[in-house]
Amino acid sequence: MKTFERLLVKLVCIQLVILGAVQFLLHYQPIEPYISKAVKYEGVDKMDKKEWIETVKR
Repeated sequence: MKTFERLLVKLVCIQLVILGAVQFLLHYQPIEPYISKAVKYEGVDKMDKKEWIETVKR
């Protein structure tokens, strides 16, 4: 039982690290247009920042 508990704690720790890394990547501005599908669905991938904000607010 102790072996299973150690394995479970290791899996939870690994999952937390991966979750943190993915959250960081999703909020990191320079690579956001490459991994966010909302930019492509809105059609704002070729606009500058001001036009992009106006389009998303509508």
